[in-house]
Parts: sequence; structure tokens; C-alpha cells
Amino acid sequence: MRILKKNLSLLLIIVFIELFYYQSFAKGTEYVWSNNAEKLIETSANLSNNKDIPNSLNLESGAGILIEQKTGQILYEHNIHEKLRPASVTKIMSILLIMEEIEQGRLSYDTQISCSETAAGMGGSQIWLNTTETLSVNDMLKAICVVSANDCVVAMAEHIAGSQEAFVEKMNNKAKELGMNDTTFKNCHGIDEDGHETSSYDIALMSRELLNKYPEITKYTTIWMDSLRDGKSELVNTNKLVRNYKGATGLKTGSTSLALYNLSASATREDLSLIAVIMKAPTTKVRFAEAQKLLDYGFNNFSYHKLGNKGDVIKEINVSKGNREKINGILEENSGTLIKKGNEKGIEQNLNLEKSINAPIKKGDKIGEITYNLDGNIIRSVNVVSDRDVEKLNIFTMGKRIYYSWINLLRS
Repeated sequence: MRILKKNLSLLLIIVFIELFYYQSFAKGTEYVWSNNAEKLIETSANLSNNKDIPNSLNLESGAGILIEQKTGQILYEHNIHEKLRPASVTKIMSILLIMEEIEQGRLSYDTQISCSETAAGMGGSQIWLNTTETLSVNDMLKAICVVSANDCVVAMAEHIAGSQEAFVEKMNNKAKELGMNDTTFKNCHGIDEDGHETSSYDIALMSRELLNKYPEITKYTTIWMDSLRDGKSELVNTNKLVRNYKGATGLKTGSTSLALYNLSASATREDLSLIAVIMKAPTTKVRFAEAQKLLDYGFNNFSYHKLGNKGDVIKEINVSKGNREKINGILEENSGTLIKKGNEKGIEQNLNLEKSINAPIKKGDKIGEITYNLDGNIIRSVNVVSDRDVEKLNIFTMGKRIYYSWINLLRS
């Protein structure tokens, strides 16, 4: 036994010398995934969206657009950049800013909001707030979303920014941030005012932002009937699709004598979420009929095909020169694509991944990529990332590892 231990000691000394030589002189290459590749843009080659046929659905309204909510893909367009009066569809931006305040902790749903003389005197759609009462943010949102209450949205604007003017500045800053280049807000409620204008494209942008970032807003936008003030004030939604259209999730109506009839209508069926915007419809009946026509067109012709979930294990990968021998390559994010119905089986998956990677590796590091192709076109690309940290071995960690391996061997 003494001779065996002596030989083991000599062996360990030799291993340490070799490790020292390796660390000092060997030039190992570390795997680095190139970030210089051109970013892939999701193609619409797998879609047939009638862009080349002007107003193929024969809309009577001045403008209209249909988009898929997750991807933002335009499925139908008609005068989408024409600047028009939005009326109370304006309130989508006001609601978005209210939700941001809640997210950032400056408001809660229980925060009590008072009413100024200005807010109380707004007129138009309202719940007749008076200066002696307060309502919670929860009730304010309910009134704004369900009956488009002008008094409530002004009270909220004044509470958040100090004045409606300051709040409108925040609205315009947010519009610029979202790329709403056709939009200028003059107020937070949508009552006609010279220069207060937007486009169906921009309404779709802010609708998508609200629904994607704050899906909880549908708790309010899907209400058909409710009440406030202990049942004394009844509310009936101005958006009739909430009651009559399967999968409706909102979103906002608007009408004035100059703007005529506007609507941002959203709906979800299975995994497909759509947003249809109608502007300057001649009647309220046409407004709802044409929004439904757009939504029907989307649901009848397209589907959202799920490709994978964030964290899905794609492949086990060998690691060299690390304190672990293997890692899992996992999907960085949820993956899916909008596709024309019937094309789902034609999707092909290509995995670009090294068989072995050198340490060090950090959890979340990009180690490969999956691309999904249809008819020779890339329709989606998703990063494959490491599921854990792997430290690079050095002379001490490798020696320690070998030493404990020998101890375990002797004990066995």
C-alpha cells in the first residue's frame, strides 16, 4: 500500500507539471458565436395578404388595417397611412400610459383619483364625475375602457402628469418611441381638435403595444355590462363585438361628427391574435361590419404555428476545458410564425450548432441557431443558448479534480 501511495504521488506531480505546461504554452481556441451575421427579417413569402390588390375586401371606410398581434405582420391594408381624426380611439394611448404608471409602481389599482373642475366639465361620453368624489384607478379604467368616459381619462391625466397638457406631451413622446410617425395628439380623450390626427397603421401599433405588454387590460376591455358606485351607474360597452364576436378581446371605439366612426378591434382564437382597425366608417353599423370582415379574413386564411417554447432542450453539447463535460442547448425565447393555412407541414427545421464548445461559457450565451424554412425562405430564426455556466479549468481546478478522482478510486 505504501508503494502504491508513493507511485500515486509521483503520478500527481507529473500531471501537475503537464497541466502547467498546457496552461502556459498551449494555444487552445475558444468557441465564439459570430454576432456579425446579417439579421434575418421575417419574410411574408409564406403569406398571401392581398397587398397588391387595392381594397380587395371593398371596405367603405376611409382606412383600415389588419395585423397579427404577436408578430406585427400586416395581413390587409387600405389607406393605412392616411392621417385622420381618431376620436376616442385616442384613449388607447392614454390607457397605455396609465398601465405603465401601474407597472412602475407610481399607481396601484386601489389609488383614489380626484376630479377637477376641468375633468368634470368635459362633456361627451362620461360618467358625470363631480369634484366632491374620488374613484379608484380600477373604476377609472373600467369607465374609460367600457364607456369611453372623457371625464375619467382627463382626471387620470391630471393625476399622472399634473395637467392634461403635460400628459399629452407624454403621449406624443410615447408615440414617437413606438414609431407612430403619422400621429400628433392634442388631447387625451379624442374630442375633435385641429391637428389631432393619426392613421390606422399607428392605431394598430399602439393597440399591439398595449395588448402585448399589458394583456391584463382585457379584464376591462372584454366587459360587456357592469356598474360603478355600488350599482348606481350602469356601464354598457360601446364595442358591440365584445358581445357578438367569438374571441373578442377589445379594444376601443371612437366617433365624432368630423371623425365619423372608428374602431380598434382585437380578437384571439386558439393561438392566433388579430387586431383590425377601421377609420372614418360612414355609419356605426359599417364600422362593426367591416372590422368583423377583416377579422374573419384573418381567421379564415391564417394560423399562428407554434415552433417551440423558451427553455426547450434542443441538444446536449460536449464541453472542452470546462468544469462540466456537457451543457444543454435550449431555445432563448418562445418561437412561432404566422402562416397561411395548409402550409404548416411544409416547414423545415435547420440546426446550426457545434458538436463541442470550449469553456468558459455563461448561462444564456448564444451557442447556435435554429432556422425554420418554408419553400426555400427563412420564416423564423431563434437563438440556441447555454442552460448553465461552465468555468474554464485551470491548473488548480484540474489538479483538484484529478486528486479527488484518485481518492475515490482508492476508497473503492
